[in-house]
Amino acid sequence: MSDIKAMYRTVMADHFPPEMTISFGDQKLIYRKRTWKLPDAKGEVIEMGLRYGENPGQEAALYELVGGHLTLGKCHFLDPNNGLTSAIDAAAMVQAGKHPGKTNLTDLDNGLNIIKWLNKRPAAVILKHNNPCGAAWADSLALAYDKANMADRIAAFGGAAVFNRPLDKATAELVSQNYLEVLAAPDFEAGALDILKKAKDLRIIKIPRFERLQHLIHNRFVDFKCLVDGGIIVQQSPLNAILSKDDFKPAAASHKGQEYRCVRQPSAAEYEDLLFGWWVEQGITSNSVIFVKDGVTIGIGTGEQDRVGVAEIAVFKAYTKYADALCFKQFGMPYKNLELEILQAKRDASDQAGIDLATQEAKGGLIGSAMISDAFFPFRDGVDVGLRQGATAVAHAGGSVRDYEVIEACNEADPPVAMVFTGQRCFKH
Repeated sequence: MSDIKAMYRTVMADHFPPEMTISFGDQKLIYRKRTWKLPDAKGEVIEMGLRYGENPGQEAALYELVGGHLTLGKCHFLDPNNGLTSAIDAAAMVQAGKHPGKTNLTDLDNGLNIIKWLNKRPAAVILKHNNPCGAAWADSLALAYDKANMADRIAAFGGAAVFNRPLDKATAELVSQNYLEVLAAPDFEAGALDILKKAKDLRIIKIPRFERLQHLIHNRFVDFKCLVDGGIIVQQSPLNAILSKDDFKPAAASHKGQEYRCVRQPSAAEYEDLLFGWWVEQGITSNSVIFVKDGVTIGIGTGEQDRVGVAEIAVFKAYTKYADALCFKQFGMPYKNLELEILQAKRDASDQAGIDLATQEAKGGLIGSAMISDAFFPFRDGVDVGLRQGATAVAHAGGSVRDYEVIEACNEADPPVAMVFTGQRCFKH
């Protein structure tokens, strides 16, 4: 067992070159490998790159774009020196913890990808395996973090938390109650680091050039996908067209000469949640369906092959996480611990029955929620999943030949449910 544990502690030497050049005809992009001079477990300062790759045993390297410009057709890609995650130097690595590996930095990167949309309010995103498990914005950073954490306390364990405001002491106190692998913020207020550094293995990162995030909203980067045979697919990164509620499109369709339109438009509060949800969707693995209520994710379904299935998973997770949060607030323990104590006859079953009843009555917190899908609903069965749980507003790409069925589903609800189209999908694989 000790040998198995050791593989997670090992920092692998990598044999990747210090510089990498990629040519696009006569245009070249130049990348420099990022290493850090940091103390090891014995306190000796050594130069290290990534801890390891996707898994222990895989060498890996992080490269920052440092030279070259690329224009293909009418698309001018990001210039050098825009680095965020790839620009993390030793000074930004406030505490290296166990030293970062690939998954730590890809979680951080996707957290920045999501949080760049959430700039108008204090926000927190907690990620696990490159998907958000909880995201929220609120009037204070501490409240945003608390909401994001309570949205899925189970998955947040060992996750990466990314913030869009300097981290204050109140937020640091809340963070210190949990186990996280990575914490990143644009800065840290007085006293916050003293609290955070008590967790010696926590990677604490001050994000360089955080203000550049807003610039990235309007610019593309070159996206590489490597294939099993060593081939590479190259594409432009996506651009999100929904920057305000006015960018949503009316839910309208025609079928056999008949026009179909949603009879109700979203309220101001629903528009806020639809926007928030669509922005969080930019960082979720497809297929995905999520539910949002009052600026916090309450059910996130990811990476499924069919849309009705992923909607059902999002509902299941909403119920599960709602019950767990309620149990934690009432009894100070996870729901699964409560179940175990009842099985061991250490606690009366009425405690669990009360949690279950409250969860069912609240429908997992889904009543009044906004339902967001990263692509169109090909059949009405997907949106019906959310409507049965009390969702009151829907956003999806539109463009299906059965859009009229989905519109009818919203109009037939009692009361009618609002729906808007985005006019684009946001697949992420």
